[in-house]
Amino acid sequence: MILAVLFANAEGNILIERFHGVPAEERLHWRSFLVKLGADNLKGVKNEELLVACHKSVYIVYTVLGDVSIYVVGKDQYDELALSEVIFVITSAVKDVCGKPPSERLFLDKYGRICLCLDEIVWKGYLENTEKDRIKRLIRLKPPTEF
Repeated sequence: MILAVLFANAEGNILIERFHGVPAEERLHWRSFLVKLGADNLKGVKNEELLVACHKSVYIVYTVLGDVSIYVVGKDQYDELALSEVIFVITSAVKDVCGKPPSERLFLDKYGRICLCLDEIVWKGYLENTEKDRIKRLIRLKPPTEF
Protein backbone atom coordinates (compact mmCIF):
# COMPACT_ATOMS: atom_id res chain seq x y z
CA MET A 1 0.00 0.00 0.00
CA ILE A 2 1.14 3.54 -0.69
CA LEU A 3 1.01 5.10 2.76
CA ALA A 4 1.76 8.71 1.87
CA VAL A 5 2.49 11.14 -0.92
CA LEU A 6 3.84 14.52 0.19
CA PHE A 7 5.00 17.63 -1.62
CA ALA A 8 7.07 20.17 0.30
CA ASN A 9 8.80 23.44 -0.53
CA ALA A 10 12.50 24.17 0.04
CA GLU A 11 11.82 25.40 3.59
CA GLY A 12 10.08 22.14 4.50
CA ASN A 13 6.50 23.43 4.46
CA ILE A 14 4.02 20.81 3.27
CA LEU A 15 2.24 21.88 0.08
CA ILE A 16 0.17 18.72 -0.54
CA GLU A 17 -0.18 15.58 1.52
CA ARG A 18 -2.16 12.41 0.97
CA PHE A 19 -2.14 9.70 3.64
CA HIS A 20 -3.67 6.26 3.16
CA GLY A 21 -4.05 3.88 6.08
CA VAL A 22 -1.95 6.04 8.41
CA PRO A 23 -3.60 6.87 11.77
CA ALA A 24 -4.05 10.59 12.44
CA GLU A 25 -1.74 10.49 15.46
CA GLU A 26 1.14 9.15 13.33
CA ARG A 27 0.84 11.72 10.53
CA LEU A 28 2.71 14.46 12.38
CA HIS A 29 5.58 12.04 12.96
CA TRP A 30 5.70 11.18 9.25
CA ARG A 31 5.55 14.83 8.18
CA SER A 32 8.43 15.85 10.40
CA PHE A 33 10.45 12.72 9.57
CA LEU A 34 10.12 13.22 5.81
CA VAL A 35 10.90 16.93 5.93
CA LYS A 36 14.00 16.26 8.05
CA LEU A 37 15.03 13.44 5.69
CA GLY A 38 14.77 15.84 2.75
CA ALA A 39 16.60 18.65 4.54
CA ASP A 40 19.48 16.28 5.30
CA ASN A 41 19.75 14.67 1.87
CA LEU A 42 18.22 16.74 -0.93
CA LYS A 43 20.75 19.58 -1.04
CA GLY A 44 22.54 19.54 -4.39
CA VAL A 45 20.39 16.76 -5.85
CA LYS A 46 19.51 17.09 -9.53
CA ASN A 47 15.90 17.24 -10.73
CA GLU A 48 14.25 13.83 -10.62
CA GLU A 49 17.28 12.08 -9.14
CA LEU A 50 15.72 9.45 -6.87
CA LEU A 51 16.83 8.81 -3.32
CA VAL A 52 15.69 5.80 -1.30
CA ALA A 53 15.34 5.24 2.44
CA CYS A 54 13.86 2.57 4.67
CA HIS A 55 12.22 3.27 8.03
CA LYS A 56 10.30 0.81 10.24
CA SER A 57 9.74 -1.72 7.41
CA VAL A 58 8.41 0.91 5.00
CA TYR A 59 10.15 2.28 1.93
CA ILE A 60 10.56 5.92 1.03
CA VAL A 61 11.47 7.23 -2.41
CA TYR A 62 11.96 10.97 -2.72
CA THR A 63 13.25 13.53 -5.17
CA VAL A 64 13.32 17.19 -6.12
CA LEU A 65 11.39 18.68 -9.02
CA GLY A 66 12.10 22.37 -9.50
CA ASP A 67 11.59 24.02 -6.10
CA VAL A 68 9.39 21.21 -4.80
CA SER A 69 10.37 18.02 -2.96
CA ILE A 70 8.26 14.92 -3.52
CA TYR A 71 8.09 12.00 -1.07
CA VAL A 72 6.32 8.67 -1.61
CA VAL A 73 6.06 6.18 1.26
CA GLY A 74 4.96 2.57 0.78
CA LYS A 75 4.97 -0.87 2.34
CA ASP A 76 4.29 -4.48 1.38
CA GLN A 77 4.18 -4.76 -2.44
CA TYR A 78 5.18 -1.10 -2.82
CA ASP A 79 8.91 -1.51 -2.32
CA GLU A 80 11.51 0.93 -3.62
CA LEU A 81 11.18 -0.32 -7.19
CA ALA A 82 7.38 0.05 -7.29
CA LEU A 83 7.61 3.44 -5.56
CA SER A 84 10.11 4.64 -8.17
CA GLU A 85 7.44 3.93 -10.80
CA VAL A 86 4.85 5.83 -8.73
CA ILE A 87 7.11 8.85 -8.29
CA PHE A 88 7.99 8.81 -12.01
CA VAL A 89 4.29 9.01 -12.93
CA ILE A 90 3.75 11.80 -10.38
CA THR A 91 6.72 13.88 -11.56
CA SER A 92 5.77 13.54 -15.21
CA ALA A 93 2.17 14.55 -14.43
CA VAL A 94 3.35 17.62 -12.47
CA LYS A 95 5.67 18.61 -15.33
CA ASP A 96 2.79 18.23 -17.80
CA VAL A 97 0.47 20.38 -15.71
CA CYS A 98 3.10 23.07 -15.05
CA GLY A 99 4.82 22.87 -18.44
CA LYS A 100 8.25 22.59 -16.77
CA PRO A 101 9.79 21.69 -13.41
CA PRO A 102 7.81 24.01 -11.14
CA SER A 103 8.83 26.88 -8.96
CA GLU A 104 6.87 27.04 -5.72
CA ARG A 105 4.70 29.82 -7.12
CA LEU A 106 3.90 27.93 -10.32
CA PHE A 107 3.15 24.82 -8.27
CA LEU A 108 0.69 26.74 -6.10
CA ASP A 109 -0.88 28.37 -9.18
CA LYS A 110 -1.55 24.89 -10.60
CA TYR A 111 -2.49 23.40 -7.21
CA GLY A 112 -6.00 22.28 -8.22
CA ARG A 113 -4.93 20.45 -11.36
CA ILE A 114 -2.00 18.84 -9.54
CA CYS A 115 -4.39 17.56 -6.84
CA LEU A 116 -6.67 16.13 -9.54
CA CYS A 117 -3.71 14.37 -11.16
CA LEU A 118 -2.56 13.00 -7.83
CA ASP A 119 -6.05 11.66 -7.09
CA GLU A 120 -6.13 9.90 -10.46
CA ILE A 121 -2.66 8.40 -10.03
CA VAL A 122 -2.99 7.13 -6.44
CA TRP A 123 -6.41 5.95 -5.28
CA LYS A 124 -6.94 4.67 -1.72
CA GLY A 125 -3.28 3.74 -1.39
CA TYR A 126 -2.88 1.94 -4.71
CA LEU A 127 -1.39 2.98 -8.03
CA GLU A 128 -4.41 3.51 -10.27
CA ASN A 129 -3.32 5.20 -13.52
CA THR A 130 0.12 5.44 -15.10
CA GLU A 131 -0.68 6.55 -18.65
CA LYS A 132 -0.21 10.27 -19.32
CA ASP A 133 -3.01 10.50 -21.86
CA ARG A 134 -5.53 8.76 -19.63
CA ILE A 135 -4.64 11.01 -16.69
CA LYS A 136 -5.04 14.10 -18.90
CA ARG A 137 -8.48 12.90 -20.02
CA LEU A 138 -9.58 12.11 -16.48
CA ILE A 139 -8.60 15.49 -15.03
CA ARG A 140 -10.77 17.23 -17.62
CA LEU A 141 -13.65 15.91 -15.48
CA LYS A 142 -15.40 14.18 -18.36
CA PRO A 143 -16.51 10.55 -18.28
CA PRO A 144 -13.61 8.27 -19.27
CA THR A 145 -15.79 6.53 -21.89
CA GLU A 146 -15.96 9.71 -24.02
CA PHE A 147 -12.67 9.48 -25.89
